[in-house]
Amino acid sequence: MSKNALLHIGFAIADQVVRSPYGALVMLGLFFLVIGIQAHSRTCAYVGAVVLILLMTQA
Repeated sequence: MSKNALLHIGFAIADQVVRSPYGALVMLGLFFLVIGIQAHSRTCAYVGAVVLILLMTQA
């Protein structure tokens, strides 16, 4: 699969996530989780994980 096709699929998935009722918070939680893991920051990763867990309990 080409890089352009993967990018298009990624944008389509992100668009659907943002359009969901909790889309912005899901993106924020994923952002903190990924940045925390890559930066080896437990606090940042925990914040992202807690946001995602709280959203899952509300769904």
